[in-house]
Amino acid sequence: MFQVASRSLVKIGEKPMSPNSFLLPARSTDMDPGIWSRLPEEILEYILSFLPLKSFLNLRSTCKHFRSLLFSPSFISKHSSSSPFSSFLLLSHPQCHGCFPIYDSVLSSWRNFPLSSSPLIPRSAPSTLVSSSNGIFCFSLPSSYSFLVCNLLAKSSRVIKFPSYPFGFDLLTLVSTPFGYKIFMICSKFSSNEVFVYDSKVHSWGKFDGFQPILTDNYHQEGVYFNGSLYFTTPEPFSIVSFNMESGKWERPNVELPGELTFVRLVSGDGKLYLVGGIGRNGISRSMKLWELEEGANWMEVERLPELMCRKFMSVCYHNYEHAYCFWHQGMICVCCYTWPEILYYKVSRRTWHWLPRCPSLPEKWSCGFRWFSFVPELYALV
Repeated sequence: MFQVASRSLVKIGEKPMSPNSFLLPARSTDMDPGIWSRLPEEILEYILSFLPLKSFLNLRSTCKHFRSLLFSPSFISKHSSSSPFSSFLLLSHPQCHGCFPIYDSVLSSWRNFPLSSSPLIPRSAPSTLVSSSNGIFCFSLPSSYSFLVCNLLAKSSRVIKFPSYPFGFDLLTLVSTPFGYKIFMICSKFSSNEVFVYDSKVHSWGKFDGFQPILTDNYHQEGVYFNGSLYFTTPEPFSIVSFNMESGKWERPNVELPGELTFVRLVSGDGKLYLVGGIGRNGISRSMKLWELEEGANWMEVERLPELMCRKFMSVCYHNYEHAYCFWHQGMICVCCYTWPEILYYKVSRRTWHWLPRCPSLPEKWSCGFRWFSFVPELYALV
């Protein structure tokens, strides 16, 4: 019956249509711009979040809206849930010429990072990596009297001129926040140790009073950012001082340190402040412990470094503890030595100590100058 009805609609001399072609309208292979241009933004962002990162980065120049998505935390959270980034431990050394060894802490593998191939890093002038924070690197460009702050993942950078000429600095610390970043440093040119802070929100330097006496004799340890302030330690007798990044005021927290310390380093991560210190007498460490700051401003002992690992670390330092420095990396407290190419780290979640072995591609002739940095790529880290 259906076939009879369909044939009755065909004119004489015309080729009869099939039942399917009679029932379905003709489809266009082109997308209707009238529909796609009115697509709600939240649906468009959801679709784009499934793109591979490299493909999406190529779309940045298409329109301002796509570029703005790079700095949208809501979009980053969608994208990161489908394709999380790896995190890396990056090694900088005076003999690193453009290619930096990095350790992928997610895949547990070594690789080389050709930093010199990035168009953000100038090739005509020497540069030194001095600090990192939340996916942002800070390089010193002494020949041009400036710093270079860049986000390699977002392919954005900014050149920041030194506040004065000539200029020498110590304890430089880069602090990145969701609203920008700040660069803290003490200018060694002045006897009063004046402090300079660069604020990315106003793109200018501020000058503040220094702290007397000198903060530390370990220039490899950066300031530790915790609750809006940078924390430092003083030489013996050991104590802790802090610099408020908003007010520019120095404070001496009423926190008593453990006894019989031979050296002390601070680390912050996951909203907590930790202390790594050697225990001994006459400047010789016999053991090393880890403490956590409690709410009552007391240090609670967390772990003690196993004896064999402690012996190795102390022999690496040759009891010259000014070469030791610490930093936080993705749930790990990393303890490093300026003269040694390995990292001793504490896994907080497992409460275990480990050695990260020497990079297999590292030349044997490299002796001192090993500076490790935490590199956690962040698309929305503003530069």
